[in-house]
Amino acid sequence: MSSPIVMELFARAGGAAPGGNSTGAAPQTGIIEGANPTTYTPSNPITLFIIQASIVIVFCQLLHYPLRLLNQPRVIAEVIGGIILGPSVMMRIPNFQSTIFPKDSMPVFNNVANLGLIIFLFLVALEVDVRMFTSNWKAAVSVGLAGMILPFGLGFAIAWGIYKQFPPDSDDISFGVFGLFIGTALAITAFPVLCRILTELNLLRSNVGVTVLAAGIGNDVTGWVLLALCVALVNNASGLAALWALLCCIGWTLLLIFAIRPPFMWILRRTGSLQNGPTQGMVALTLLMVLASSFFTGIIGVHPIFGAFLVGLICPHDGGFAIKMTEKIEDLISVLFLPLYFALSGLNTNLGALNDGLTWGYVIAVILCAFSGKIIGGTLAARMNQLRWRESFTIGSLMSCKGLVELIVLNIGRDAEILNERTFTMFVVMALVTTVVTTPLTKALYPPWYQKKVERWRRGEIDWEGNEIQDSPTSRGGSINKLDNTQIRRLLVYLRLDSLPGLFTFLALLGPQGNPAVGKAAESTVDSNGLAPPRRPLEVHGLRIIELTDRTSSVMQVTEGEDFYSQRDPVVNAFRAFSQLHDLAVAGRVAVAPEDSYAETLVNQASEVTSDFALIPWGEYGSITEDQSVAFAVHTNERFRGYDHLEFVHETLRKVRRTCNAGIFIGNGFGGTTKPSNRNDLSRMTTGGSVHSHREPAALPVSNKHHHIFFPFIGGADDRAALRLVLQLAKNPHVTVSIVHVSWPAEGASHVEHVGEGSRQTSEGTNAVSMDNKREMEMEITPQDIDLMSILQSALPEELGDRVVVSELNVAPSAGLTETVALAKTSIGQTPRNAGDVIVLGRRHARLGDSAVEDMPSGGPDLRSTVGEIAEQLINTGVKASILIVQAGGKATET
Repeated sequence: MSSPIVMELFARAGGAAPGGNSTGAAPQTGIIEGANPTTYTPSNPITLFIIQASIVIVFCQLLHYPLRLLNQPRVIAEVIGGIILGPSVMMRIPNFQSTIFPKDSMPVFNNVANLGLIIFLFLVALEVDVRMFTSNWKAAVSVGLAGMILPFGLGFAIAWGIYKQFPPDSDDISFGVFGLFIGTALAITAFPVLCRILTELNLLRSNVGVTVLAAGIGNDVTGWVLLALCVALVNNASGLAALWALLCCIGWTLLLIFAIRPPFMWILRRTGSLQNGPTQGMVALTLLMVLASSFFTGIIGVHPIFGAFLVGLICPHDGGFAIKMTEKIEDLISVLFLPLYFALSGLNTNLGALNDGLTWGYVIAVILCAFSGKIIGGTLAARMNQLRWRESFTIGSLMSCKGLVELIVLNIGRDAEILNERTFTMFVVMALVTTVVTTPLTKALYPPWYQKKVERWRRGEIDWEGNEIQDSPTSRGGSINKLDNTQIRRLLVYLRLDSLPGLFTFLALLGPQGNPAVGKAAESTVDSNGLAPPRRPLEVHGLRIIELTDRTSSVMQVTEGEDFYSQRDPVVNAFRAFSQLHDLAVAGRVAVAPEDSYAETLVNQASEVTSDFALIPWGEYGSITEDQSVAFAVHTNERFRGYDHLEFVHETLRKVRRTCNAGIFIGNGFGGTTKPSNRNDLSRMTTGGSVHSHREPAALPVSNKHHHIFFPFIGGADDRAALRLVLQLAKNPHVTVSIVHVSWPAEGASHVEHVGEGSRQTSEGTNAVSMDNKREMEMEITPQDIDLMSILQSALPEELGDRVVVSELNVAPSAGLTETVALAKTSIGQTPRNAGDVIVLGRRHARLGDSAVEDMPSGGPDLRSTVGEIAEQLINTGVKASILIVQAGGKATET
């Protein structure tokens, strides 16, 4: 028999007594033995934490999808998700809190959330580029100070009533500390959210954006200093102790700047981290500095986040180090740690505490103080800096954005017992309202049409009433006798890395190099000194678009590096070098935009440079993204099925129609480049002796640099624009052209009998077109078409006579599409070893069944609605040539 002492020892150890039953040891196989995974166990808290974190992340992601359609930042979804999980909604369910968020588990949840907060404050400081503040210090100081002093004063005033009605949880909090905290909470501006809003609204390059960012930096840093003062006063028993804490914090800041930063910079240069991005060792060293600094500011009575913020401020922005460091760690912080912290804010927010009229009166008063203080102060200061009233109001509205920084401040006040539950909830509502309203208010005050008006007014193009001061540079002529006036003189090219070979070849054909007519004209216009006057070269404007994502590093690329990237981007520089070597006037820039704004970005650039033609290459991978870190094979059909890419091209063509002509270039070995062959299922075995022969031989120069262009002219504005482009390309001596005038009897306007996907059956079973298409068919063959073709056939320029062949093709109405496609396939590829053939097509032909409606099809974009009937047939049949689809736009639709 076991002794009582042995039995007691085994019982205390949680084991089974010899000869007895189990005393309740935790099951080692978990739920298999009936254990409840939601039961919190101090020795193994990870199980419940995983459940908590998963619920928070799922809630935040689900809420973010609809809110982002309203241009709301992610923090709104995170806080609302926390409020739903908190006592306002979910915790009203019986046993929900005790099961999912028991009080014993909250310290673990809190520690993980605060660790994420420390690293996030480091990222916030990395986003602050002090150089922007110093380069615009006058506007930054005036707008920043005015945007802080007035709301701080209003906050200190309203704090008196709040202090009396809703006193802090701690009796040790004096009104001076409370008023300082409330004033700081109303005066601070959320710099990270501000950057995101300015980027999404494309305001960073405007006077409004530059002023707001510069003022936001000063406002942000000043706000954190005031908050550090407030926390130091709360965490230290006497004013003298608080003074010592602040002096220690100042001393630590000086130590970081003058003693730690120089060797840190030396190590960065030594390891190449400044030029090539931080190595893994430097990421570890930087994070150790963050933790050490946070530890120091924490033990002296100032919150640990201030230490992390200080380390971020001393990190360099040279070489894109701050951006690359952010890229290394931001995803884990943004996806996991930060939602936990803001969900924690929501768990502490109880909307039920706002249960009477007096409380809601203070909520409204706090919101009015936050808005009026920022808007009035920022507006007046901006107006003093010679900005228009509407611009000034926009600046004041943007400065009122609170966002996630405000929630961090409120949580610090909650932890320090400055705010009780009711006051905390009041200010969370204020933060949500000010953040949600910022974007729509900015759009209303500073819409795109007003931005363009201000830009043109400042450039001296119009007076303030909108009247033109100088002649528009976009005036053009028309018809065959005015080809010199209707040809492309200013071209916008959408630069894609995977489409550069075809784009470069196309630009070489458009350029004046090798054009005998140009050479004769130059010789006949020499002056008395024997020098020819400078010819006006073709202007080529390249635009490369980098995707703006939800990542902080993506926003930083815009705020501090868009102009830098335009100067250093290798694709843009290669484009500049090629264009200059081919006697083209060239300009190139990089734009950072959300994926759904690519079309608008291209059209805005075309309008800004008053482009005659916008050239859009079709991606080799069938996707909008063109930077492929790993090359992969894409089937031909898949290249034209990507929904996002089809939507982008369709939307671009729809929007650019009001601005200028446009073309979709589908490259297929243009310029002599060969397409990669499909990967074999079995690779050929080689022996050691045949390794040399297995190497890929060097590609020889293209011996035949000629191109053949086939163009079927059916009629309409798109075909007329395409014809002018073809004749301009034909001026290049390496180009031969076949122009075929496709015509059929007039009765073909009533029925188009080709069979195609999407055609509608009539009651008699024949394929019929809509009334809109019938009307366009009757109007498509216009006197302009007839005159243009007759003049082209009778008065073709002499220098083009031996290289341009014009012919007629009369077909039956039912065979229009079939005959055109068949002729196109037989007309190209006659010289397989040349530099590539091109089929040029107009986009819309109502006589062939193309819809005249420009809106997106109800089922989404497809290949036919995007490129037109003929181009779709050629793509599906695998034509061995490149295809250029032309759409008329701007004044070309009238000629």
